[in-house]
Amino acid sequence: MTGTELRSVVRLHKQPSIRDTVKSALRSAIISGEMQPGRVYSAPSLGDEFGVSATPIREAMLDLVREGLVIALPNRGFQVTEVSARDLYEVTELRLMLEPPAIERATPFVPPDAFPALRAQADEIVEGAERGDLIHYLTADSDFHLALLQYAGNVRLTELVASLRSQTRLFGLASLAEQGLLTASALEHSTMLDAIEAGDGALARTLVYSHIEHVLTDWSGGPAAPAGTDRRA
Repeated sequence: MTGTELRSVVRLHKQPSIRDTVKSALRSAIISGEMQPGRVYSAPSLGDEFGVSATPIREAMLDLVREGLVIALPNRGFQVTEVSARDLYEVTELRLMLEPPAIERATPFVPPDAFPALRAQADEIVEGAERGDLIHYLTADSDFHLALLQYAGNVRLTELVASLRSQTRLFGLASLAEQGLLTASALEHSTMLDAIEAGDGALARTLVYSHIEHVLTDWSGGPAAPAGTDRRA
């Protein structure tokens, strides 16, 4: 994770404040595995990477402490929390219960004038995949999915999904990007939009379900489910 990549994310993904911009990029770096569990990161060193002062870094990291993504180590910095195979499975199972039906529910409420912006977000995901920029990819991916979920009309559901996404670790993304396979997954977002724009909520639900299942297969870099887990449809 180079300073050039991080500063690029800050420029491309403008948020209401630099603190929120940095927090979004840090969250994506943690989820993608660019920031590794067990390693200690200091606010000044991360500030150098971002090209900002340590203050917004420290504020953003404290927000991520409250989200459970990192642990504050007094006089040392912040340590990324680990997510076990079972944790990943349980989080993804919850997402599969929540997101596909929510997208089906949202489909008739997505207005025609929303699609240009949604398609631009989908293009951002593809751009991140093609460049192998995992932070860009995951930031754009999160923005896209949460934007769609808002049309389901349940603020708590959207907030819950955002929290669940933050608890995921996708170490397999780097390998997929290196093999040129991440773009295929990125292109699935446009297919989802095609179904939603056509008013086919059932198809959109199926596509979203299949897309999220990648977390348990290709994206996580691990087995589909931890040993001893009984998975039922």
